[in-house]
Order: sequence, then structure tokens, then C-alpha cells
Amino acid sequence: MSQPYKIFPIGDAAASIELGNYINEEVNAKVLAMRVWLNNQAIDGIKDIIVAYSSLTIYYDPIILKKKNPITETVYGFIHQFLKMAFHESEVIPEHHSKIMQIPVCYSNGFGMDIDFVCAQKNISKQELLHLHSSRIYKVYMIGFLPGFSYLGTIDDRLVVPRKQKPVMVEAGSVGIAASQTGIYPLNSPGGWQIIGRTPMQMFNPNQEQPVVLNVGDYVRFYEISKEEFENYPVLVD
Repeated sequence: MSQPYKIFPIGDAAASIELGNYINEEVNAKVLAMRVWLNNQAIDGIKDIIVAYSSLTIYYDPIILKKKNPITETVYGFIHQFLKMAFHESEVIPEHHSKIMQIPVCYSNGFGMDIDFVCAQKNISKQELLHLHSSRIYKVYMIGFLPGFSYLGTIDDRLVVPRKQKPVMVEAGSVGIAASQTGIYPLNSPGGWQIIGRTPMQMFNPNQEQPVVLNVGDYVRFYEISKEEFENYPVLVD
């Protein structure tokens, strides 16, 4: 891959490699490939590896790194070289949409507080909005902001709207759009995305062995359900 990149420290216990500042599936696939490569190295002292749309960040313990690894330079110099190797030696495996998470969404006005606003802004009908939002397969590019909050991309250009200028309280399960992204709020939280619906699925449960439903690299498709189907959706008991 000829993609340019830059590596830089974040304080004295983290470093990032950045491949750009935009949403691109090929770039994101390379980021995921680097994570796989790094995990396979099993380096003592690496505490966590966080991926984003076009970047990857390593969090590490400098003391353990120096104690457990043959470092003849600075710890950051070691990590810098480690990230450089990850870029050049990781291989992108072609992705297949063989497993797509189907997520039910009720787009009624009671659940989509901003759906009329979006329709007015984009000069489209509610039915067209539903079709445009639910007819695509989205990739989970990153998880963040809240435990299990999924950043999905990219939406149809006809649905691109800005974030709200002032955040409001948003209920868990709310499905929103902002810029070219869509996402699901896993918890009640202040939020600035335009809310167009809500899913009855519980996207985050700290009592489960796997607390989050979606992970980076997963694929999602939304489908419409009625208010009655939403209210009768089975709830998992802990």
C-alpha cells in the first residue's frame, strides 16, 4: 500500500500512526490489518490498541516495555519502529459481507425526534429517508464516545446533515446521523446527532461476557419495524 502515513507520540505512554483524516474503506481495512499484525506480535508492555477511521493508537507501559524487551533506544523509538513495521508488514485480507448484523429500527416521530427536520432540510419525504437509510450496508469503522457507540459509514449523500449546535438528551438505542455517518447510542446520553429512529436492541450490557453488540469491522443493515413491534421486541434478561 502506497498510502502515506505519519507516526507521532501522545504523551509518554501512547503513540499513533495516522493514514489520513477521512473516511475510506480501503484505509480502514489497512488500519484493521495493522491491529491484527500488532496483536500477533504479543509484545509485553502493550496495554491496548485502539483503531479509528484512519488511525491506530498504541497504549503502553514504558517500564514493562524496557524490562521485557531488548530496547537499545528510547521507548518511543522502539514503538515508532514497531508501528512502522506494522504498516509495512501487515496484509489486508479482502473483506466479505458474509455476516451482516440486521438491526431493527422504528422510525416513527416518537422515536425519531429529528426526522421531520432532516426531511425538511433535505427536501425529501419520510418514506424516502427510510429507504435511503435502510437500503445500505454499513461498516463499523470505530467504537468510541460511549461504551459500544458505533460509528457507521457511509450514508447516502442525500442524507448528509450537520450535527446539532447544542447537544440534547438522547435515549439508549437512538439511531442518528451526522455528516456522512450514522450511529447508535448505546446508553442514555447527551448527543448532537440528528435522531431519526430507535432500535429496541440493547447495544451495550456490562453484565454480558461480550458487553457490546457491534465491533470494529462488523457490517450492519437497518430494517424498519412498527411501534408495536418495537414495544413487543424481546428483552434479554441478565
